[in-house]
Amino acid sequence: MSFDTILIANRGEIALRIQRTARAMGYRCVAVFTPGDAGAAHVRMADQAVRVPSYLDAAAIIATARATGAGAVHPGYGFLSENADFARDCAEAAIVFIGPDPDAMALMGEKGAAKAAALAAGVPCLPGYQGADQSDATLLVEGAKFGVPLMVKAAFGGGGKGMRLVQDLDDLPEALERARSEAAKSFGDGTLILERALTGPRHVEMQVFGDRSGHVVHLGERDCSVQRRHQKVVEEAPSPAVTPELRARMGAAAVALAQSCGYVGAGTVEFLLSGDAFWFLEMNTRLQVEHPVTEAITGLDLVEWQIRVARGEDMPLTQDQIELSGHAIEVRLYAEDPAQGFLPQTGRVEAWRADSALRCDHALREGDVVGASYDPMLAKLIAHGPDRDTARRQLIRGLEATVLQGIGNNRAFLASVLAHPMFAEGQADTGFLNRDFAQDPSLTPRPPDPVVLAVAAMVLAGAPRARFGFTNGPPPCLTRRFASGDSVASVTFTLHPDAQAHLTDGTQVQLLARGESDVRFAVDGIARALPCAIRDGVVYLGDHILHDVTLAPPDARQSAGSGQIIAPMAGVVIAVSVAPGDTVTTGQTLAVIEAMKMEHPLTASLTGRVESVAIQPGAQVAARQLLITITPEET
Repeated sequence: MSFDTILIANRGEIALRIQRTARAMGYRCVAVFTPGDAGAAHVRMADQAVRVPSYLDAAAIIATARATGAGAVHPGYGFLSENADFARDCAEAAIVFIGPDPDAMALMGEKGAAKAAALAAGVPCLPGYQGADQSDATLLVEGAKFGVPLMVKAAFGGGGKGMRLVQDLDDLPEALERARSEAAKSFGDGTLILERALTGPRHVEMQVFGDRSGHVVHLGERDCSVQRRHQKVVEEAPSPAVTPELRARMGAAAVALAQSCGYVGAGTVEFLLSGDAFWFLEMNTRLQVEHPVTEAITGLDLVEWQIRVARGEDMPLTQDQIELSGHAIEVRLYAEDPAQGFLPQTGRVEAWRADSALRCDHALREGDVVGASYDPMLAKLIAHGPDRDTARRQLIRGLEATVLQGIGNNRAFLASVLAHPMFAEGQADTGFLNRDFAQDPSLTPRPPDPVVLAVAAMVLAGAPRARFGFTNGPPPCLTRRFASGDSVASVTFTLHPDAQAHLTDGTQVQLLARGESDVRFAVDGIARALPCAIRDGVVYLGDHILHDVTLAPPDARQSAGSGQIIAPMAGVVIAVSVAPGDTVTTGQTLAVIEAMKMEHPLTASLTGRVESVAIQPGAQVAARQLLITITPEET
């Protein structure tokens, strides 16, 4: 099948990553974009770019391919990448879909049918319900049969969306409602399956690849056990829990499943692993977010393989020619605040510099505005070393050297995960973050260190260039207040010549130099540096966003538990379940906000009477906007 132009039906870092390989192979690239992405990196890099109403608008994308002469479409991951109807529409339009055949995609894309196919291929599966009757009554009865822990899963989907872990059957009705709603919004289908959940297994997946001659190989496994809300946070290859013998068994099972459905192209068969026993979880019929770690240890370009197989070539290597070398670890850099329950974050990128020692797949540039419309993943950072501990240490160092300012993110959290003894020893399973990591300081809001506040105050004052602290009298004593997130912190210090501030505990802070993108200072004679930017009076210092509120009036906003329900992030209201006059109890769901493709329930902080509701479904809300007011019940 011949083509010379590829339309990439995606955005962000994966669109850029596909473009790089396609252009290196001599193909022209067409980008599609929505109005908010007109200036995005994947648009700027493409040979041609066409505006479409949505990345999910299959008809518009196919029309764009025809208009631009694109003979092939690469869907990346997410959006239309696992949509069998889209793949069929491409075939009917004589456009090559760079992915599996529609029938294989449809079979593996529906979790119930995929599970049946796995059982038929001799692959072990967990007990569960994947029937056609999707009524709540049936799902509640079936859930009670299997008991808890129970997993509710979107039949058509992945990425943690449309998934809920149920530990108490009383919580099953709401889990069904939320999972069904997320699944319908994210994947266009609210069908659910139920599955008995394992406690603390590992999540290990096998990368498979097939061609049109019927050859299927596996490229080793990836361990994706470090997860939050069923979304992967850290991925590595190979798995520290998989022996060569176990790799051979899991690989054979994955290959058998792929061969049974005539699979062509890149796919991933996911398993839950406990000891040396494993169970089929699902098959993703597309390129995975974490494919770079497999590329690192095999030396292969999986996008190149996808394109070559799509144009009719056989795979270049047989199973015995595939060798694994070294160890690779990837982390996902997200626009979220781990110290605030991982709430999505929005804002303007003030500074962005990824460590050059790492592979970094991203589409960021300074000045970009990150909104709430898409997934919060900003970049992927990957380290490859001769052994696991070397790769782990390289990635920690690379995260520490990476700069992302202007938007809350999980960079420090990721470094802490990699440094945790349980992860360092290769013992982390899917319960690691909720169990072993739950008390990590990165998960708790903490006020900025007084040294950081003193540096911010001196930077705002123009030090060290200004005659900071010059006086004929005694050194003046000042207090400065800074808003940081939802709290206000203060620092008191005396000013001295040579850009020095002496804190009340005796610590001496001296500004040494202020560069274009950082500031150097000494703390009790020990020099260090932090990234630094100032915009509209706001200081971006390290990971801190500091607003000087010294002269502002005290914040009169009521505290949590006051009855004021405030939007934790910008988003869209998708449900409101109370009205003025209603009586509510602590913990009751009052409304649901959708941000970055995930649903976030808002619950009552006390028992009382609803006084006002300032929102309705479909409304756009800003972060910190007052939504609902509750009057506490009289005691």
